[in-house]
Amino acid sequence: MSALRLDGKHAVVTGGASGIGQAIVERLAEFGARVTVLDLNARDGFPFRIIPTDVSSPESVAEAFTAIDEIAPIDILVCSAGIGFVGNILGTSPEKFDQLMGVNARGVFLCCQQVIQRLTDTGRPGAIVNICSIAAKVSLAERFAYSATKGAVLMMTKSIAQDYIHQGIRCNCVCPARVHTPFVDAYLAKNYPGQEAEKLAELSGAQPMGRMGKTSEIASMVHYLCSEEASFITGADYDVDGGTLAMR
Repeated sequence: MSALRLDGKHAVVTGGASGIGQAIVERLAEFGARVTVLDLNARDGFPFRIIPTDVSSPESVAEAFTAIDEIAPIDILVCSAGIGFVGNILGTSPEKFDQLMGVNARGVFLCCQQVIQRLTDTGRPGAIVNICSIAAKVSLAERFAYSATKGAVLMMTKSIAQDYIHQGIRCNCVCPARVHTPFVDAYLAKNYPGQEAEKLAELSGAQPMGRMGKTSEIASMVHYLCSEEASFITGADYDVDGGTLAMR
């Protein structure tokens, strides 16, 4: 268990105020990390330090990391900020495509760039974990733009791992299948009012295990990859998908 401890480590988690990101924040903190959250939504009563940040904006990201410099050097970055969209290519406007690319792909690029610059300047090792998706590996119906963004995240992860392996910077990603988050609930409420429970059961039943993933299950894998237990792992993509890819 000692190799799973993160005492003395400073972790930055984007999109950490809700859903998968919040579960990651709680898990890392539970194992001793000091956690700083970058998120557009600064909720009252949120028990962790949060810096309001638009990860798609170079200016906003630069300001956030300047503020982080006043807290402590960064050891861990988890890029969890992301948005979803349901639609095929004909149902995707250029504006929506750019929005998804901005948050899901550019956000990873900008935040990784800031952290890698700091790690290389100081010669510190570090661990980066990006939240990707099985949509980066297999085609999913009505997920044209979302899949494109996650394909970018997958390859950015592998490129960073290769380019910085000799600087002691590890970079991996986690590829979940459908996870029960507030986004799922909001989608059902918007598109299937009055049928939420029925549609939730339908979505859950479509998974090989008969249920959606839990945010805590994604957080557990992220924690492992951030820890010394994973010190020999870089450039890897881990499917946390309840057997979805294996059964295709």
